[in-house]
Amino acid sequence: MLYIGSHVSFNKDTQLIGVVQTAIENDANVFMFYTGSNQSTLRFPIDKNLTDKAHQIMLEHNIDREKCIIHAPFIINLANNSDERKYQFYIDFLKQEIDRCIALGINNLVLHPGSHVKVAKEEALLSVSNGLNEALKENQNIKILIEFMSGKGTEVGSTIDELKTILENVIYKDKVYICLDTCHINDAGYDLNNFDEFLNEFDQKIGIDKIKCIHINDSKNNLGAHKDRHENIGYGTIGFQTLINIIYNKRLEDVPKILETPFINDQSPYKTEIKIIREKKFIEFK
Repeated sequence: MLYIGSHVSFNKDTQLIGVVQTAIENDANVFMFYTGSNQSTLRFPIDKNLTDKAHQIMLEHNIDREKCIIHAPFIINLANNSDERKYQFYIDFLKQEIDRCIALGINNLVLHPGSHVKVAKEEALLSVSNGLNEALKENQNIKILIEFMSGKGTEVGSTIDELKTILENVIYKDKVYICLDTCHINDAGYDLNNFDEFLNEFDQKIGIDKIKCIHINDSKNNLGAHKDRHENIGYGTIGFQTLINIIYNKRLEDVPKILETPFINDQSPYKTEIKIIREKKFIEFK
């Protein structure tokens, strides 16, 4: 079954109901959202009544909560432990986001591993694992999905080997998984025209069963640019057919695919992009 959706907005008035309604309007059957600003710690309380109503709407429209995603804010940087106070802040804020996920009944949390800045890369990778070890609890029904990054600046997590190192050093291995991103993989230097070769290496070193989400984005950049600039589906250097081949890869059939492509003239492209993905036929839309 194809699980396809996009990033959608979450606001304090409609909360999860608004997220679900937007997904339905886009003909999506999964979605992803931030529980507040992705660049600050400002958060509003989760309304249980709104959450319960949203869960009912999801049931009525066959939206599987186990496939839906929350994205952690960008300000969390577990890769840099050079300042103990800031590092502890990042861990504590991640704990709060985990609690919000649980309150919303959405148990998949995508997390950028962060940037090492002045820390050696090897230490930074272990710092990510250690931060996860402190943030996670054994009795939580939560999955942290470490995102595959483009390698921009001092980002970690832009190779299969780096992600493997993070996973090898976490305590709760049943709670830590991977989120792929097609733009990031391209910009990190992996040729997506040879996606099955990429999957073979990933399976050998980590295991395909660890992939729990794929961000579907075309790229404005050439292979290996390490820049992370998303483009609309079919308008970038990856191309429509290559992305279709990834979306419909049989080995990833049950993995949710989430669009994070740019708005066009302040308008969401997601309904159109979901349509052309379902029909496997590209049309000009910008």
